[in-house]
Amino acid sequence: MPTLTLTFEMIVILCVLAFAIFLFVSEIVRVDVAAITIMVFLGILSYAPGLGNVADVNTLFTGFSSNAVISIIAVMILGSGLDRTGLMSSLASAILRIGGSSEKRIIPIISSTVGVISSFMQNVGAAALFLPVVSRISVRAGVPLSRLLMPMGFCAILGGTMTMVGSSPLILLNDLIISANRSLPPDQAMEQFHLFSVTPVGIALVLTGIVYFMLCGRWVLPDTQIREEATTAQSMKEYVKSLYGVDADIYEIVIPDNHPLYGERIADLMEAFHLYVIGIYHDGKKWLSPAVDVIIETPSRLAVLGHKQVIEDFANDFNFLIDHEMHIFRSDFEVDKSGIAEIVIPPNSRLIGTTAREVNLRKNFGLNLLAIHRGQEALSYVETKDHKASILGAIPFQAGDSLVVQTQWTVLASHKHNRDLVIVTSEFPQEELRPKKVGWAILFLAVSLGMILFTDALLSLCLLTGAAGMLLTRVLTIDEAYHAISWNTVFLLASLIPLGLAVQNTGTAEWLAQKILILLDGWPLWSLQAGIALLATFFTLVMSNVGATVLLVPLAVSIALSAGGNPALFALTVAISTSNSFLIPTHQVNALVMGPGGYRVIDFVKSGIIMTILFLIVSISMLNLVF
Repeated sequence: MPTLTLTFEMIVILCVLAFAIFLFVSEIVRVDVAAITIMVFLGILSYAPGLGNVADVNTLFTGFSSNAVISIIAVMILGSGLDRTGLMSSLASAILRIGGSSEKRIIPIISSTVGVISSFMQNVGAAALFLPVVSRISVRAGVPLSRLLMPMGFCAILGGTMTMVGSSPLILLNDLIISANRSLPPDQAMEQFHLFSVTPVGIALVLTGIVYFMLCGRWVLPDTQIREEATTAQSMKEYVKSLYGVDADIYEIVIPDNHPLYGERIADLMEAFHLYVIGIYHDGKKWLSPAVDVIIETPSRLAVLGHKQVIEDFANDFNFLIDHEMHIFRSDFEVDKSGIAEIVIPPNSRLIGTTAREVNLRKNFGLNLLAIHRGQEALSYVETKDHKASILGAIPFQAGDSLVVQTQWTVLASHKHNRDLVIVTSEFPQEELRPKKVGWAILFLAVSLGMILFTDALLSLCLLTGAAGMLLTRVLTIDEAYHAISWNTVFLLASLIPLGLAVQNTGTAEWLAQKILILLDGWPLWSLQAGIALLATFFTLVMSNVGATVLLVPLAVSIALSAGGNPALFALTVAISTSNSFLIPTHQVNALVMGPGGYRVIDFVKSGIIMTILFLIVSISMLNLVF
């Protein structure tokens, strides 16, 4: 191969590259702002004399219409559509039933699932689809999102190495092998890889990632990002406790068959034992905010709100079992589904002069009244063991009364335009679920996946087809689709594409590769393979993984042939190693999770450096073992 000479353009690009890395690591500005700055800087430099190849100003912003960026946008819309139907919430509930609230059990379930999915579709697509699932699991399990998203993202990247269609470099590899074979003698021609050739390597890498986070997660994962819903719910609970004296939690109690409470009204149970019943389950049917005149049947389960000590004494005295796992009501009373809210009775409300019992506030409004605050007086159901509970429902409402209620967030959102109530609580999940649209959502997801697997259509077109289908069938509105897109991720990736092209088009990447490979000349065969893997790892951090693959596969084949190695193995080493992208958030998956997880670049460096080393060791070992 001809030896390249360092040019002035290359020196400029190396300086720009170093400046970009400095901005990313130092975080003087946000990474998306840094990426936009670099893109603009490259455009300005292209007008300088002698630097015309740095960037083509006519195509400087084509990154915003690139296949990768449009694919990410489409996948975000698809994921939002699935979430809007409640499907992702159901999947989150299923994972929580298996993994509980233990971080060490949740991480392997999420990571392995995403890893398998990403082996058959683009890893960023798998990560984007699972993002709403992980968000809900974070809220329900009380685990910071920052401790779940990075393992999920890393395993999505690793899962792309499990099949030959799991990542763009592996998809491209067979074409590059065919191209290289044209210049090789027949006896040196390389065989193409079939779909599952790399599966043993990919499985080993995914398992390595899972074990790494299970063993070292407590030290390498940041604990800085708390979900807004959880924080809001906790703040509201503390606010209500300080202002109204309402301090209670939700428990699920089991009433055995033929219990003495059979036939009693809920109102009798509430008044006699100072418990607030907010749910009842019997014979496979569940009621939330049941009317107080509902008769208790056995066996049944009750969701009750009260003090822990009161609940435990009640269970011990009357032979009840407390189900701390809340197998029946857990999903109904998670902080992203329900909570405590504050409502005011306005002057023109039709509720003035009526009582909670008269209007059946529970049944007709879906509101469980916990306290009334009027002037300096506050009455509550669960404040103490007195008889305030028995009179609260009989107090006529007055204009200006503040009501503290426990309710489902969807119910609260439905009262936003109710002129008889003014909702004071504003920070609560207000999404409108559309479970009746789940069939359409699954259909168009299947259409997208079918087009990806069985046609040669452009990836972005396949995914946009599904996204457009969800919009046309009103699975979600166009405004909801816009809101679902992480625009900082879009700008980060689109703005970095010109830098990768500049590194490649000016010959800087090839010059660097040649210099490094010259240093490795004469080394043992395994060290040459390791050097190529390191080179691919570096280039995938500063340019697209496809660009790194196109650049390095021909070089790797030439080195293997001259050193007496297996050229196909060296080419596969390049395609696998371009997935070793964990150190900085330049990979599409890392860019996707950076915003929602509240990560900084240093968080990726801290977690990614060990993962990078493990990837190199495991991948090279497995490649030589399998091939």
